[in-house]
Amino acid sequence: MHVAKIVTRRNGREYPYYLLRQSYREGGKVKNRTLANLSALPEAAIEALGRVLAGEFLVPASAALIIQRSRAHGHVAAVLGAAEKLGLAAVIDPRPSRQRDLVLAMVVARVLQPASKLATARLWSATSLGELLGIEDADENELYAAMDWLLERQGTIEQRLAKRYLAPGGVVLYDLSSTYVEGEHCPLAKRGYSRDGRPGKAQVEFGLLTNAAGWPVAIEAFSGNTGDPATFPSQVAKVRERFGVSDVVWVADRGMLTSAQVSKLQKAAGASWITALRGPSIKLLVEAGTIQPSFFDTQNLAEVSDPRYPGERLIVCHNPLLAEKRARKREDLLQATERELAKVAAMVERGASGGRGGLRGAAAIGERIGRVVNKYEMAKHFKREIGEQSFSYSRDDTSIAQEAALDGLYVLRTNLAQEQLDATGVVLAYKSLSQVERAFRHFKLSDLEVRPIYHYTEPRVRAHLLLCMLAYWLQRTLQQAWAPLLFVDEAPPERADPVAPAPRSAAARRKDQTKLSAEGLPLHSFPTLLAHLSTLAKNRVLPQGAAAAATFDLLTQPTDLQQQAFKLLGVRLT
Repeated sequence: MHVAKIVTRRNGREYPYYLLRQSYREGGKVKNRTLANLSALPEAAIEALGRVLAGEFLVPASAALIIQRSRAHGHVAAVLGAAEKLGLAAVIDPRPSRQRDLVLAMVVARVLQPASKLATARLWSATSLGELLGIEDADENELYAAMDWLLERQGTIEQRLAKRYLAPGGVVLYDLSSTYVEGEHCPLAKRGYSRDGRPGKAQVEFGLLTNAAGWPVAIEAFSGNTGDPATFPSQVAKVRERFGVSDVVWVADRGMLTSAQVSKLQKAAGASWITALRGPSIKLLVEAGTIQPSFFDTQNLAEVSDPRYPGERLIVCHNPLLAEKRARKREDLLQATERELAKVAAMVERGASGGRGGLRGAAAIGERIGRVVNKYEMAKHFKREIGEQSFSYSRDDTSIAQEAALDGLYVLRTNLAQEQLDATGVVLAYKSLSQVERAFRHFKLSDLEVRPIYHYTEPRVRAHLLLCMLAYWLQRTLQQAWAPLLFVDEAPPERADPVAPAPRSAAARRKDQTKLSAEGLPLHSFPTLLAHLSTLAKNRVLPQGAAAAATFDLLTQPTDLQQQAFKLLGVRLT
């Protein structure tokens, strides 16, 4: 049997008919008999029937192909593509090697899914990362060895970054942070001031050096009990001697660039700096009349000089929003302290009357009061009279007024001449320290998970921090390229007022309102965009009944958002 197609013509038009026919012989001749008219069936059904009658074996579409393996691929292809455009592999080492591929894989994996080295090695089977870099067989021990190989090249890597991002006369930002350590064997782990709010944990401190735009250049680990200022001289020497960049403008906060460090910088020819004064120093300037409230009747920025800072410019800024926030916070703390003091007063009164749970004796009363007033750091704002069986307190209005006079005030100091950088430029340069603070947030939060540190040896800790810095460099590049798809301000307007909060563009406000990009695509955070890209899978496919050699890779059809993400990167999806 077979399907025959008969075409008739009427009135200049063609009319096809499909007939089920059977062939047979009669008298030595081949004849056909029609068994059924199939013309009413869908063309697909007619074609399928014809193929079956011709001897083909038809199977359901779902059974025609066997998907042997499916790996998350889209986010890997995007991040690896960005790393290639950035030249990350060449920065690590210009010569191709397996160690370089392993380091590149660890950097990319930290952007995609930060985890331990054991968990990272397990990523090879879940994503296409190991396959694309040819390291599918690498285990955690080989990754640890690659970290040791990387650390030997840290100096050269940082020199390459410095050549790319630092220039004579440019701004260099430096700040210090810390992260706590699990375990008791790391020689760098010491107890010190914990920025993580983990005073019971030993920690490692690390300093990050960037250019004015926040692009990372170098990172260095220090013992957890190292004071901020003690880390600064080594960074100055690093930039001047190792990187060969002189005449830079150092920007660091007042806890880092102290008066002692300023004195050392002044002895170095060509060293320029911008930092801020501490509260007690600002108070002295106000008391001496160098800073007067009338400065800020019509403006929020003034430049002054003072004989205690010879050869320096002092830029005084007043932020009304910051002043209001500080006043509100102080009042909240004063009221909280008063509530605690009232409880102590009630206990003293019960003690004087012989009641249960009372507090007696000046020493015991004073010890309890000390705990209360120091809880919110409000001791200086309260007058207290303590007796053996009595206690009274009141606010110290003079002390409160003196502190309130400094609300919203901050003073920058610099040795840069007016011709080099005006007052507005000085303020903006100091505020660029927010770039380093932004880097620390990405280091410590779920983005890169620098903390906690589980490595036991000092070299591994240093290599871990270097991996995180390279991952941040790559992540920042991706975020910059993907800005149109993220909840960020792509083109923030210039700051006419350097003291006021940074303005937002109309495009950024529109993003917040619509939650859509200019092309109508849904906006994402960086992690959720990576998660969406990961749904673009790389499938290993085998046709039904075919030999193993017939397998081929087939990508999931990309969505409009995924296509736009690759377009913004300038990376081809393969």
